[in-house]
Amino acid sequence: MVRKRTFEVVIEKDPDGYFIADVPELKGCHTQARDLNTLQKRIKEAIELCLMDEKETVSPNEFFGVQIVTV
Repeated sequence: MVRKRTFEVVIEKDPDGYFIADVPELKGCHTQARDLNTLQKRIKEAIELCLMDEKETVSPNEFFGVQIVTV
């Protein structure tokens, strides 16, 4: 039986309207799509590929929050 893992995904929207998903816990694990449904499918595929290539155990970071800084 395969153990399921849970990952936090950061989603942003770029100026061209694309949604960009990034999994901070997995180095280089990101994708983009025009809509959120497609993004959901693509990020799952990207995570699966990253896990297949995973050479070492990654210790998860705890999501702390987002802060807005004005300079």
